[in-house]
Amino acid sequence: MASKPNKTQPTAVPVEAFLAVVTPDGRRADAHALCEMMARLSGEPARMWGPSIVGFGVRRYRYDSGREGETLKVGFSPRKPAMVLYGLGAAEGDPLVARLGKISTGKGCFYVKRLADIDPAVLEELIARAMAKGA
Repeated sequence: MASKPNKTQPTAVPVEAFLAVVTPDGRRADAHALCEMMARLSGEPARMWGPSIVGFGVRRYRYDSGREGETLKVGFSPRKPAMVLYGLGAAEGDPLVARLGKISTGKGCFYVKRLADIDPAVLEELIARAMAKGA
């Protein structure tokens, strides 16, 4: 039996077009800063995944069940309540996460209200580590 494709797939929507309409303006500035940081650290171009996730790189995965697919290595989504960071491959007990700053966690992601609430050097270290692991 063939695997169902992932719900979130890469799209042809230009990242700049998406970022240009992010509101409010503070969230847009944070999104541009994250986009530059992730592109620089990943060495990968930004690409839209689904309607609202900006991703960098591609990671293949395979579950024990045999289901496999591709997803972004690292990325973010500038949602209204918070910026969502994906693929950092770190959990709450990780010492780097403890040093990151004011965040909340979800299933496999971090929520950040403003980039000013977190330590950019720690975020860069998390991104670089995730890219090196392929997380």
